[in-house]
Amino acid sequence: MFIRPNQSRVLEPKKRRQIYKYLEAKAQGRQRRTKKEAGVAMRGGTEAFPDLGEHCQHEDCNQLDFLPFTCHGCKKVFCLEHRSYAAHVCPKADHNSRFVVVCEACSMSMEKRAGEEEKAALERHEKSGSCDPSKKKKPRCPVKRCKEVLTFSNNSTCKVCNQSVCLKHRFPSDHACKPPPRLPTRCGMDCGDWKGNVSTRSSVKAC
Repeated sequence: MFIRPNQSRVLEPKKRRQIYKYLEAKAQGRQRRTKKEAGVAMRGGTEAFPDLGEHCQHEDCNQLDFLPFTCHGCKKVFCLEHRSYAAHVCPKADHNSRFVVVCEACSMSMEKRAGEEEKAALERHEKSGSCDPSKKKKPRCPVKRCKEVLTFSNNSTCKVCNQSVCLKHRFPSDHACKPPPRLPTRCGMDCGDWKGNVSTRSSVKAC
């Protein structure tokens, strides 16, 4: 009877399956522990509370924040300091922004397309045929409940508040006239000479 040299080392199929199962279970356990440790390192938390908080995904921060912020643009997680679009230089900062252009000919407003310039939006509006100068809103008197249209002959500019009103409300007492805020007066030290002389007037001319 011929016997192979390594026949004594050949395992039985049953024993072989048991060893394979043992090694496979051990490898799976090692993978689970690695994933768990990686999850704690990436998401945050502690060993006792792995789901508590997350690390800031800013490349120069990585701070553990227990109340993180999720960016609506790039969907990343950031701390309080890097939560704004400008702080983490979000590439999708204007994903919800809407830009509107008003046509001076017809007073119609139109929304700009993504990456479109204002001039191109106005040209597209003119070519669409919806631009009608007759629909342009005419200026009206700003006084409440006054519907008078301001025209060439029915227009008065108040010298106190610089508002354009109709002739009926041209007096300051008729249109709630409020003078524009004045600029704060300057003491004159910054405009005077270097000898310490200060102007005694309440205001001085700008340098």
